[in-house]
Amino acid sequence: MTDYYSKNPRFYVGIDCIIFGFEKNQLSLLLLQRNFEPAKGQWSLMGGFVQENESADDAAKRVLFELTGLKDVYMEQIGAFGEIHRDPGERVISLAYYALININEYDRELVSLHNAHWMNINELPDLIFDHNQMVEKARNVMKQKASRAPIGFNLLPELFTLTQLQNLYEAIYGEPMDKRNFRKRIADMGFIEKTDKIDKTGSKRGAYLYKFNDKAYQKDPKFKL
Repeated sequence: MTDYYSKNPRFYVGIDCIIFGFEKNQLSLLLLQRNFEPAKGQWSLMGGFVQENESADDAAKRVLFELTGLKDVYMEQIGAFGEIHRDPGERVISLAYYALININEYDRELVSLHNAHWMNINELPDLIFDHNQMVEKARNVMKQKASRAPIGFNLLPELFTLTQLQNLYEAIYGEPMDKRNFRKRIADMGFIEKTDKIDKTGSKRGAYLYKFNDKAYQKDPKFKL
């Protein structure tokens, strides 16, 4: 190891994951009620530290896996948070990532082990450090990305109704959408396929189930909501 930078201070590089799910027509956030110091007993995002011989992206994937048991999840870095006294434990510069998961697929035992709970995005408690800022930035980045790329489908089951799809995007944007206009835009997208399956949980008549066709999207990646 060289000593090129020995005159400069060394800091910890943290990872914080903003994990979104979709349930009961609302966006939810997976939060920990910390059972360790600092800030024991308070609410926080899931976090960890970048280890030696580990990239930042790999560290984020590991942190997510350790909490949810999920791999190959949609994740995106939203930036670095480096205020001097942001963490009372040490000088920590944190890289924040948001992740979109299907709320029915995570490992519930792991989540329980970490004392983690789903919270309605509109009813969040005060979070430690600068985690509220991270959540706010993640929501803004997700809104912008969701308007031009089909990332929202990561929050849905493989088969979904058009009502579920509209409820999802209304939850992401935080505002209602006109049903007729929404369905017209969906009909213009050749990668949202109608199946012959019907969901009868909402009514006797039921509603057709749809699926996202990634191969069709890759051939013609036009998306705008």
